[in-house]
Amino acid sequence: MSETVNVEVIRQKLEAAKGARMKLWLEMCAHCGLCADSCFFYLAHDKDPTYMPSYKVVQTLGEMYRRKGNVDRKFLEEAHDVVWGKCTMCRRCSMYCPFGIDMATMIAVARGVCNSQGVVPEGLQRAVNNYVESGNQMGMKLEDWVETLEWMATETAEEIAGLEIPLDKEGANILYTVNAREPMYYPQDIAMAAKIFTLAGEDWTMSSDGWDDTNLAMFAGDAKVMAQVAKNTYDAAIRLKAKHIMITECGHAYRSLRYEAPYWLGYPDGQPPVPVIHSVEVFARYLQEGRIRIDPAHRIKEPVTYQDPCSHSRNGNLAEYGRYLVRQLADDFREMTPNREHNHCCGGGGGFIPMGPPFKKRRIQSGKVKAEQIRATGAKLVITPCHNCFDQIRDLSKEYDLGVSVKSFKELITEMMIIPEEFLPKEENEREE
Repeated sequence: MSETVNVEVIRQKLEAAKGARMKLWLEMCAHCGLCADSCFFYLAHDKDPTYMPSYKVVQTLGEMYRRKGNVDRKFLEEAHDVVWGKCTMCRRCSMYCPFGIDMATMIAVARGVCNSQGVVPEGLQRAVNNYVESGNQMGMKLEDWVETLEWMATETAEEIAGLEIPLDKEGANILYTVNAREPMYYPQDIAMAAKIFTLAGEDWTMSSDGWDDTNLAMFAGDAKVMAQVAKNTYDAAIRLKAKHIMITECGHAYRSLRYEAPYWLGYPDGQPPVPVIHSVEVFARYLQEGRIRIDPAHRIKEPVTYQDPCSHSRNGNLAEYGRYLVRQLADDFREMTPNREHNHCCGGGGGFIPMGPPFKKRRIQSGKVKAEQIRATGAKLVITPCHNCFDQIRDLSKEYDLGVSVKSFKELITEMMIIPEEFLPKEENEREE
């Protein structure tokens, strides 16, 4: 990595971000400290003042503006440690700021400045490179993607008669998109979704391109790539004439495609070109409409709690859909305190999970607040519709001896849903006769 810094590029980045809101935010902060207790990093680090959201912004983006972009690499490395290592951009602090300062957006700008000079966590940069080269964060090749879908369709058709995983079908109601970690490491997640769609009688498809709905470039601060990643999915939906883009159980994928990307790509109405919906909402509606049914005998008896992913509940308005599903699946639902839009980040968002081993120790330490929340419920099972929350809570359970398991809605629904006779495999029907 070059030791030189391109000050002119940094100034351009800062100037591009310095609209009316940014000017107001930079001047308005009264350093009142009301944001402090809202931050799980601050709480997990014994209220160390250097973890206060306002302090983190002042020491990074504020200093960049104060110096008019004239910073050296040492400063950028120190900023890197703060904007990636001490913040997940969960936006909880903005809820408690009396002036409504969006510190997450300010941290994102600081990340973009660092990124412009090649100062970015290696794990995130690797994902960005994969997006550019292959269109997905895992670098999965097209033939491997197609083979995975065919494999899951063949295996799952043995369990559900008539099950198919359509690819590049035009005019479907739903274009189902996934986190690239699913076909790479959890292909059964795709099979589970296919089971639910089949029993619900859904008109759906998957795409040969634009199928990865994640956007780690957003967390890496790479504006060009994050816009292109979103465009890939929009273009796939437009090409296939899909009526909706459906997001798998992932948090930031929904926020980026539903709320952020239309502005990155210059849509004047701030709306995506094809409506974006989330699995949590779709599954809830299937149950509400009776398109799928849960076997009461299989409902969960042990105490259960629900983890609100930040990009669902605080930044996506999906909190009540999640709770509806939990109540359909479990007899003993116990809320964390606080919850919904006030819930604390688990500590795995903002790119922390893919940032990998160099950041794991602080990720686990910062998750102490979430671990205490879970322990207080007495739950034995945590349900969460987000891959990062899933992995983080599983790690927290080991570190803090919580004794909890973690499951997604897809997994639980497919374990509990009633399979009508017409969907039973022929051999099973014959055995029953």
